[in-house]
Amino acid sequence: MDINKAYSLIFQKIEKWLLSLIEMLPNLVAAILILFIFTFVARLVRKLMQKYLGRISDKVTLNRLFANLVYMMMVLIGGFIALSALQLDRTVTSLLAGAGIVGLALSFAFQDIATNFISGIFLAFRSPFQIGDVVETSGYKGVVEKVDLRISAIRTFQGQMVYLPNKEVFQNPIINYSEMGKRRIDMLIGVAYGEDLQKVEEITKNAICKLDFILQSENVEVFFQEFAESSINFLLIFWVNYNTELEFLKQRSEALKIIKTHYDQYQITIPYPIRTLDFGLKGGEKFSEIAIQLRKG
Repeated sequence: MDINKAYSLIFQKIEKWLLSLIEMLPNLVAAILILFIFTFVARLVRKLMQKYLGRISDKVTLNRLFANLVYMMMVLIGGFIALSALQLDRTVTSLLAGAGIVGLALSFAFQDIATNFISGIFLAFRSPFQIGDVVETSGYKGVVEKVDLRISAIRTFQGQMVYLPNKEVFQNPIINYSEMGKRRIDMLIGVAYGEDLQKVEEITKNAICKLDFILQSENVEVFFQEFAESSINFLLIFWVNYNTELEFLKQRSEALKIIKTHYDQYQITIPYPIRTLDFGLKGGEKFSEIAIQLRKG
């Protein structure tokens, strides 16, 4: 008897559920249709935004971010409207409250990820470098290979890939060697004390000006700096176009070679370091005049 009563209660519950489902069927269809329409429109809007933003901005990562944010917002709005169509207003309120609590918890749990994400947005706005630029930051120097909203990838000149969190890039100084399109070469050179410094300056400038990669818009400068131990040192400054680090090193090498060639041609001496060895009790005595005694035992 109890079993029959239990079966009866179960069938009554199932019957009520089926009736409720049938009554809600129009609302369910409407909710599915609303969600489908909002998703379709969101995809269309995202595609149009990426196309339009691509015309006015070259920041691909930032354009994609804005388009995806609009897409997600439209889908969420469609979802809440669909829940309202199902007469689940309390559920919508609970979801909104829960989303706020979950968002607060996630902000603490994934603080570093959020910081890198926000730093990536600021980097996209500021644009301190582009793909292919030669940069130096956080102790690493190389070519920028990838920039997204979380990390920046730099390929060093030794061939290693370095993945830097955007927080580290954003909070540290960034040297962009490619932005100006040119770079200055500083060479420290020493000549013998007996050389005519005016002649040295003229020959050095003439040698550098013969190189075809020298920027003619910038002056070649020579600044004599110090009386060193065995030479008079001066700083040679000239500018070159900068495309790659390898090309820059080759240009510096060519400059050194042509200076050496001209110094040999005009017999300008680049001295070796000189050291005075004092073997006697009296300083300044010639080594050949010092008597050397050999003792046995």
